[in-house]
Amino acid sequence: MKIIALLLALVLGLGFSMKQTANDQKEISFQHELNQYKSYPNLLPVVEVVGHKS
Repeated sequence: MKIIALLLALVLGLGFSMKQTANDQKEISFQHELNQYKSYPNLLPVVEVVGHKS
């Protein structure tokens, strides 16, 4: 019975660790993407007004 409890605790700990690693990886990826955009001077869209002059 102790071995089963130990294995269950090990599996739960491993699962939590993997979930935390995945969350950390997402956060690092997000920060890396934001850092890449800092090198661009302006990312606002260019708007062209097209119409008849009156």
